[in-house]
Amino acid sequence: MDLPATLATAGQFFVVIAGELILLFVGITFLVGLLQAYIPEERIRRVLSGRRQGVGNVIGAGFGALTPFCSCSTVPILLGLLDVGVPFGVCMSFLFASPLLNPVILALLVALIGVVPTAVYAAVTFAASVGIGVLLGRLGYERYVKDVMVEGRPEPCDCAAGHGTRIRRAFSFAVSLFRQVFPYLLLGAGIGALIYGFVPGDLIVSLAGPGNPLAIPVAAVIGVPMYIRAETLIPISAVLLEKGMSIGAVMALIIGGAGASIPEVTLLAAIFERRLVAAFVVTILTVAVLAGVVFQVLSVA
Repeated sequence: MDLPATLATAGQFFVVIAGELILLFVGITFLVGLLQAYIPEERIRRVLSGRRQGVGNVIGAGFGALTPFCSCSTVPILLGLLDVGVPFGVCMSFLFASPLLNPVILALLVALIGVVPTAVYAAVTFAASVGIGVLLGRLGYERYVKDVMVEGRPEPCDCAAGHGTRIRRAFSFAVSLFRQVFPYLLLGAGIGALIYGFVPGDLIVSLAGPGNPLAIPVAAVIGVPMYIRAETLIPISAVLLEKGMSIGAVMALIIGGAGASIPEVTLLAAIFERRLVAAFVVTILTVAVLAGVVFQVLSVA
């Protein structure tokens, strides 16, 4: 191996992928900040509380798609929704959609796999979020939610604020969130660069390439411990895809990791009983495998 040349290649990849991710993240997060400045969370809670099953699940999944937060923020919001009486099934649709469908994830996926595959991903995961919420609600799984008190609920935003104030708040939101995820963006780009430069493509193909019938379920499970933040997992997935990992396995890895990450499952264990936590994890992995199969079939069609 020509070490200087390999390091130069890895360094070039790091600069390019990190730059693209940073620009996408800041731009999309600013737009989401504007949405949140004009559509207060309290208003969304009131809308969700008054909706019947089905319609409420669609709105809940849509609300989840507008929250570019890590699981450390998603779970407290979930508690707030449960606390104000939002139906359990609607809350579960929000919980499934939030880590998988937020605009930052979708923007990064566009850069990774293109517009059409990202649209397929969004359609599959949105439908799964709605359907899973309806199913768990009808099965009565709300009985497995622990009695947890919600403290320090955020104040509703000032709807009387002017446009300039809301734009400044959106910008501050984007900057604040960027500061939190910047190290993870760099970490993901760095890991991806190392894989790009030093891990043989043949090894990845042999483990998770199209020829391995177990590649998709294995990738879905591997994604769980690999996940730190989606901003870290996306650049790693880009390298795995370029190295020869099948598109189905890559999508299964992303969904499994982002949907059932260890930090999120740990937090959920504090508010859900084990049976509900297990149902959540099994459902996420099942969706990851099914979505991976769909992508694999479409890629060879």
